[in-house]
Amino acid sequence: MSKVVRFHRLGGPEVLQIDELDVRAPGPGEVRINVKALGLNRAEAMYRSGQYTFTPEMPAVLGYEAAGTIESVGEGVTEFAVGDEVNVIPAFSFADYGMYGETVVAPAHALVKQPAGLTSVEAAATWMKYVTAYGALVDIGQLQKGEVVLIRAASSSVGLAAIQIANSLGAIPVALTRTSEKRQALVDAGAVHVIATAEEDLVAAVTRITDGKGARMAFDPVGGPEVGNILRSLSFLGIFFQYGALETADISVPVMELLGKDLTIRGYQLFEVTQDEARLNRAKVFISDGLENGSLRPIVGKVFKFDEIVEAHRYMESNNQVGKIVVEL
Repeated sequence: MSKVVRFHRLGGPEVLQIDELDVRAPGPGEVRINVKALGLNRAEAMYRSGQYTFTPEMPAVLGYEAAGTIESVGEGVTEFAVGDEVNVIPAFSFADYGMYGETVVAPAHALVKQPAGLTSVEAAATWMKYVTAYGALVDIGQLQKGEVVLIRAASSSVGLAAIQIANSLGAIPVALTRTSEKRQALVDAGAVHVIATAEEDLVAAVTRITDGKGARMAFDPVGGPEVGNILRSLSFLGIFFQYGALETADISVPVMELLGKDLTIRGYQLFEVTQDEARLNRAKVFISDGLENGSLRPIVGKVFKFDEIVEAHRYMESNNQVGKIVVEL
């Protein structure tokens, strides 16, 4: 029997419960993992509350990221063996797999061997955020040295990853945050500039930072009416990535800016990268190299125990964290 987090109805963090279950043996192309740590993601809160891209079938499991040790392997799995320390990258649906458990089954294509020098807690705080940021900034956006990128919700785990990736490329990361409360933490995390959007004129600040040219790229998990000002802050041929919907209202698009600057507005999910073997392999190499040379370093905001999963989700929804929230088993 294994302890597994499930929910039997939609709602807030309180609907999460720990059930005792028999975890099945791995099938073809799968492995079974003894989990040491798991990372929390906004998608899991959206799924739990019924705001995700599809509706859960009850009782539902959840969880995209885990670090642990392979206990057994299914037929056809040759690249991993019992005893390997592995990390799970989001490359599957919650309808098929969930990583919130003491023992879980995962598809082998979603695994990577744990990078040397990382603890299980750090490893659980690594792959979702770096692959998400890599996919937009590098794989699609081709961010270059000297270019300015606006990073909204910059104190989130993905936001911090984007700051590090931008710096590793020699680009200029500009952190967007609502108030000045997290300004110093963002500077310490590598942001070259920080703009508190509730306290400053965003367009004027970006104009000043870029000497009137505008930012080459914007990376936004929030959406809503503020998007209009972000688009006004972009350069000619600038690109805006919407990779989340923390605000569910439609985004605001200034049409004359869109036409006058030939802007690109692009929806993006990391599955675009993780479900493409060649692109995922390139992401693994980029991130592994960054971890090895020190340009990428996982930032863990807070660690909870497994039986504190409800409290961990409440903390995630408070938006008080700087960095990744991890649950350690």
